[in-house]
Amino acid sequence: MAIKHIGQRVGVLIDVQNLYHSARNLYSARVNFREILKLAVSSRNLIRAFAYVVRTKTGEEKPFFDALTKLGIETKIRDLQEFYGGMKKADWDVGISIDAVRMAPSVDAVVLASGDGDFLQLVDYLKNQGKRVEVMAFGRSTSLRLKEAADEFIDLGQGPAKYLLKGRRT
Repeated sequence: MAIKHIGQRVGVLIDVQNLYHSARNLYSARVNFREILKLAVSSRNLIRAFAYVVRTKTGEEKPFFDALTKLGIETKIRDLQEFYGGMKKADWDVGISIDAVRMAPSVDAVVLASGDGDFLQLVDYLKNQGKRVEVMAFGRSTSLRLKEAADEFIDLGQGPAKYLLKGRRT
């Protein structure tokens, strides 16, 4: 396992929906994104941090988006698609993957905050480009193959008190 060097340039990609649903379903809590970012950077040089979020018609999530921006996390916003019959979808997998590929030449390490096994090919690609790939997510809801593919898997479930908020605010 490669070591996290202080001089490493790091990019952070946060799959907000994935972490949000894992925290809610496993712990009935919300994610502490301040601590997630701090852990992801780990005294290295942050080049960019993106949070991939979904906007609903009501716009009730705007204060949350503003809070992420105040933490130094750039938000990428996609509108929730609602289909005939009530199905809703807002998939960021391709957007996250494209940003990771674009970011790769500028960083030494990519931290993917998601447990989604759909990112397996992305992890393989980044590693083949010589990048250190760290995956951070809640272990109980993370793809086993994704955990194995990463240079390092950081299980947020090992310190839930630090990475979760029990109250109403995010």
